[in-house]
Amino acid sequence: MRGIQSALEPAGPQAEQIARLWDVFLITAAVVWLLVMLFTIAALLRRRPEIVPNAASPRVRNAVIAATGLTVLTLFALLTASIFTTRGIASVPDRAIQIAVTAKQWWWQIDYDDRDKSKRFTTANEIVIPVGHPVTVHLRSSDVIHSFWVPSLHGKRDMIPGKPPSTFTFQADKPGVYRGQCAEFCGYQHANMSFWVTALPFPEYAKWVEANRQPSRIPSTHTQRKGQEVFMNSPCPLCHTIQGTPANGKTGPDLTHFGSRRSIAAGTFPNRRGFLGGWILDAQHLKPGSQMPSMTLEQGELEPLISYLESLK
Repeated sequence: MRGIQSALEPAGPQAEQIARLWDVFLITAAVVWLLVMLFTIAALLRRRPEIVPNAASPRVRNAVIAATGLTVLTLFALLTASIFTTRGIASVPDRAIQIAVTAKQWWWQIDYDDRDKSKRFTTANEIVIPVGHPVTVHLRSSDVIHSFWVPSLHGKRDMIPGKPPSTFTFQADKPGVYRGQCAEFCGYQHANMSFWVTALPFPEYAKWVEANRQPSRIPSTHTQRKGQEVFMNSPCPLCHTIQGTPANGKTGPDLTHFGSRRSIAAGTFPNRRGFLGGWILDAQHLKPGSQMPSMTLEQGELEPLISYLESLK
């Protein structure tokens, strides 16, 4: 399988090392299987008076010793290759960008750290990184065991509640969009707990960061202002934050720049008006078991609310 979520198409040095290790294991396993099949066929075709050879004969004993030694050497070689790969992907450069990822049922909270607290910001379900620059991710879970996996960039890493954050570093060597997935069964909507990693050239990444450090846009049209009023008078602010407004909920994703995201419901649906309207009115139909409640709106309130959310870029 190839594409935006494929371990066979590495896009960074860590994924490249894992792919090479996979090739070593695959080739070794194929050679072992071929040798076993050849010896099995030879044994079946060879006719001998006795069905079972004398186990005490020197030839049989030497063959068993040689096969055992070859097996031990093969396993040791594979172990050595695995150790060197683990060491190679475990190094953490000092200049790496620091990102904290918190897994929740069933979405991802992304916090961009900075020594200057005023420059920190939060987003959800989408990670943006600069091409050719290492990124250190600090993984934690707020509820059950999850597993963070971007096949094109790194291997799987579990997130265990109550344990210190799991940390690893990865890097994208070419621009692109890569899909990630929770790789540990975490409940009803485990299969719909995905996220996106977008690798941009550094100038574009810097612009994205600067834009996300800003508060939300002030509504510029009558429709958007009405939508903001609908949002603020609904239960939405109890769960969601929009920087620059009274909305300061922490249960659901931060919506400060929601309009610039490519998907909703943790990568389950594209961020389009039709899906967004359905998500607002009947989230449990689209993603049963999610923490997003279905909303009851008055006639004429849905379209302005959608327009306001789309304007948050």
